[in-house]
Order: sequence, then structure tokens, then C-alpha cells
Amino acid sequence: MRIAVLKEQAAGETRVAATPETVKKFIGLGADVAVESEAGTTASISDAAFSEAGASVGSRAEVLKDADIVLGVQAPEASSLAGAKAGAWVAALFDPFSKRELVDSYAKAGFEALSMEFMPRITRAQSMDVLSSQSNLAGYKAVIAAADEYGRAFPMMMTAAGTVQAARVFIMGVGVAGLQAIATAKRLGAQVSATDVRSATKEQIQSLGAKPIFVEEVAGIEGEGSGGYATEMSDEYKAAQAKLVSEHIAKQDIVITTALIPGRAAPRLITDEQIATMKPGSVIFDLAVAQGGNVEGSKPDETVVKHGVKIIGYANTPAHLAADASALFARNHFNFLSAFWDKEAGKPELDEEIGNAVRLTQGGKVVNERLTGAN
Repeated sequence: MRIAVLKEQAAGETRVAATPETVKKFIGLGADVAVESEAGTTASISDAAFSEAGASVGSRAEVLKDADIVLGVQAPEASSLAGAKAGAWVAALFDPFSKRELVDSYAKAGFEALSMEFMPRITRAQSMDVLSSQSNLAGYKAVIAAADEYGRAFPMMMTAAGTVQAARVFIMGVGVAGLQAIATAKRLGAQVSATDVRSATKEQIQSLGAKPIFVEEVAGIEGEGSGGYATEMSDEYKAAQAKLVSEHIAKQDIVITTALIPGRAAPRLITDEQIATMKPGSVIFDLAVAQGGNVEGSKPDETVVKHGVKIIGYANTPAHLAADASALFARNHFNFLSAFWDKEAGKPELDEEIGNAVRLTQGGKVVNERLTGAN
């Protein structure tokens, strides 16, 4: 069983799909691991570190030769996988809804595409969930980046020259990223509030010491949405939420938006009109900017100034924490494959529940029900 780890080709991608830690673990299972030269450089991992862990390091062609499994962060073009075995598994982020042509090309090439972002949100798959591990870091980085742009201190400071008031931070969307953003902002000493369409998150917000801001007169989602994500809300709820947000963000120094709906453009949470109510010097970090943005006018990797308010957001937030993001992503990969490793066969055999959830292509066809529309 040969596992190939490739150097990422996507612009701005600094992560790598394996680390010396996971290489050792795969070798411990009996696999042969090959890593493309300089695959880990941007994540502060040298070729020598991979070699010391037991991997062979070489050119892309050398690494892919007779590969049974290819590990990536962002899925490579199918045409760049020459040399891998027919039917080889490729486990990576495919963004299947937005990149259907990429998925089709994998089917045509005969590879079995395993979409890590389609990992089901069930208890036994938590350690395999790349979206959660990467969102956790993204929530942290959003606060740090916003604090860097903000021209004032976060915590209250009592000095002989007077008191510096604590920054007011508002988190919109309390999933994995939002919860980490709350925790990080609290650790930095900010006065934190948060909101979400899911009523069940109110207790989570309070448990982290933040103030929940919720629409009271219109029902939201009592529990979780599909797969743990929020779902699209009614127009009545949206109107009530917009009114509440408008009143609240006018008093905030920093707002961080995190709302995403799988397979859809990011919902608009903050309009230009609402931005205009904020104080000059305030900062908004749009974590959903790469999916269309929660904030009107936000642009990936650009600082947009509107009404004296700075609006920022990264196209790939986890890539700004390459070493830690790679370590977690690599463990997700290992936890995924090792959970199904058949020692006698010397390779993993996916079960139906998780296998059918993540498998996009097989036998020359697109087989995932979320893409084919099959019931």
C-alpha cells in the first residue's frame, strides 16, 4: 500500500496533508509513504524531517508512481496525477458543489475521489472532520487578525493616566469557528456578545462568558440544522434579525461573521447601511468572504474601508496558521484511513456509512447522492 503526499499547487495554500507524525503512524500500519519534495516547506516541515520519519522524498512523478492513495489538502487536478494506480483513492478538499467539473474529471480519469468536507458529523467521525479542525483555527485567527487591524487595546486597562475601555466584540454565527472566536476574544479581555439562528447555541455562548443576542419574537432553529450547520431562515426571521443586528453592531468595535450554508453562497448578514452605523475605526472580519461573504463589499485578501470601517477576510484563513493547520489536517487524514485499516489486507476498507458520505466518484462515475440527486 503506497501513500503519496503531494505539494499543494493552489495559490496561497501553505498547508500539507501529512506531517512526520502521521507518516510514522502510516508506516506503523505497514504502508509505504512517499512525499513530494518541498511539500511541507510552507508549513515549516523540511524534506529531512519527512525522511527521518521514514518517508521517501522525491519528485511528483516519483511520488505518484504506483500510488494507491493520494493525500492532499486541496484536491489536485486529475490530469496532474499521472502514475497513480487505476482506481487510486484521492482524499482531499474537493469543494464539490462549486467545482463539479473537477469531480467529473476524476470520474473520467478513473480515480476514487474522497471529499473530506463531506465527512458526516457523527460521533465516531469527529476525529476525521477537517472542517471542524480547520474552522477552530480560523475562528482564532479571525480574532487575532481583527485585533491587529483594530487601533486600540482589547482589555480594559486601569492606568494612572486614566482607564482604557475594553473592546466590544460581536460574533455572528456560533459554530466551531464562532465558539473559538468567542473564547479567543474573551482571553484577550474583550467584552463579547454573540448571536446565531440556532436557539440551542444560547447556552454555549453563556458558558464561554459572552452575552447572547437573540431574536425573541420570531422562532429560530431550536436544535441543530442539517449536519450541525444552520439552515436558511424565513424572511420574517431575517427581517427581525436584521433589525436586532442593526441596533447592536452600531455599538460594537469589532464584528466577526462566520455563517455558511453547505452548497450555497454565504448568507448576507451585514449590509452597507448597517456598516454605516458603526463607529469609525471599527473592524469587521468576514470569515465567509471566500464563499461570497457575509458582509456587503467584503473582498478576499483585501482591506476594504467603508464609512470609516475596515472590512477584512482571508480567502484561506487556516493557511495563515500553516503549521498547526497542517498538523490537525494530517491527523484527520490518519484518523480517517486508520479507522478502516484491514491489517490482513494491508489497506483500508471504508464502511458504508462514512464511505458513501465522502466518496464522490467510483468506477468511472459520479456516485455521491448529494451530487447525483439520487434518493
